[in-house]
Amino acid sequence: MDANETAWRYLRTQRESVLWKVEGVAERDLRMPLTATGTNLLGLVKHLAGCEAEYFGACIGRPWPERMAFWADDAEPNDDMWATADESPEQVIDLYRRVIAFADETVAPLDRDAPATVPWWREPDTTVHALLVHMAVETARHLGHIDILREQVDGSRGLRDGVSNLPDVDDQWWADYVERLRDLAGRSG
Repeated sequence: MDANETAWRYLRTQRESVLWKVEGVAERDLRMPLTATGTNLLGLVKHLAGCEAEYFGACIGRPWPERMAFWADDAEPNDDMWATADESPEQVIDLYRRVIAFADETVAPLDRDAPATVPWWREPDTTVHALLVHMAVETARHLGHIDILREQVDGSRGLRDGVSNLPDVDDQWWADYVERLRDLAGRSG
């Protein structure tokens, strides 16, 4: 696989993992802020949908056709990082799926060296390939947040469906391991 296709392949894998990580989670847990900055599972999915819609929409000259309230000039700060009471988990996850389909439809016929413009970047003139790399990194970053939040919610962990990427040990081993780390941290300066 050439370098141009590698970024897109990694992005697709990260997207699949995002969707897998939020599958089967209760609405309350999807919405629950679990950090001091309010980070929550559903908000991360909504944020990623907005990012892909922008980067693979307007930045390539094919704007996302639906209104996104958090793009409005009068939107509240961080509006894309949480779902309103009127936005169900199914709606947010469906939005992400539709944006992914739109993005893939936009990118597929384009040469990876095709021009793109990101007005908020220091150097706005770029390429489709750079957007793919950027979104693969952005998605992986937020997937890391999703990993940690999901583990806090119900203990679920793993890289993606069918691939844990963790030692094959039982729950007691993990409990002992964490206790050993707590003990070490407690004895440190």
